[in-house]
Amino acid sequence: MISDWIQTSTHTVVFTGAGMSTESGLPDFRSANQGLWQQKDPSLVASVQALNDNVEEFIDFYRKRVLGVKEYEPHAGHQILAEWEKRSRIHSIITQNVDGFHQQAGSHKVAELHGTLQKVHCQACGMSYSSEDFLDGSYHCSCGGILRPSVVLFGEMLPEAPFEMAFAEASRAELFIVLGSSLSVTPANQFPLIAKEHGAKLVIVNQEATPLDGYADLVINNRQIGDVLDEWNRF
Repeated sequence: MISDWIQTSTHTVVFTGAGMSTESGLPDFRSANQGLWQQKDPSLVASVQALNDNVEEFIDFYRKRVLGVKEYEPHAGHQILAEWEKRSRIHSIITQNVDGFHQQAGSHKVAELHGTLQKVHCQACGMSYSSEDFLDGSYHCSCGGILRPSVVLFGEMLPEAPFEMAFAEASRAELFIVLGSSLSVTPANQFPLIAKEHGAKLVIVNQEATPLDGYADLVINNRQIGDVLDEWNRF
């Protein structure tokens, strides 16, 4: 069934969430025991208010997050998706993740809904820098403004360009594959529904059930994403 869908779809879109990253070893935000939000209150360290009023703790938290990403790398599933893009087997990726692993693996058409830890920018003038500058202790721009990771903070809107790309891709999709997302965060969780409303087949691969499983044409639980993609890669 899924092999036929993959082979016959003229526009396949992949949507990835935290489960895609945790298979590389990265901790997620919401897991019951090890999630980052079990250790830190997001309103105190990852919000616009924290950037304005609690700068030292904000920088310390995100410096650790940037360092954490540097310790890991894309897994086999990321590599398979990049290869599928080259072969036009998939046409775009929409991701909630900020690690940049899709691009590191070789994917190019990626909508990063929540930004990236691979870059930082000046809160004052918007100038962009490599995250290496953040790690080197350079927390100020040449204009004097504070450098911050180019991720969406609590209290901020999603970046316009990735959001518009994601909407367009979801609307065009004939096959929409969700990999490792709980589909509990709005507005990102609307994209599978948009795809479904436009006639796409919807496949959800996640360790646990999601609120959108009832809309899906195929649901796969309790399996590693890399294993599922490796299996599909043999079709």
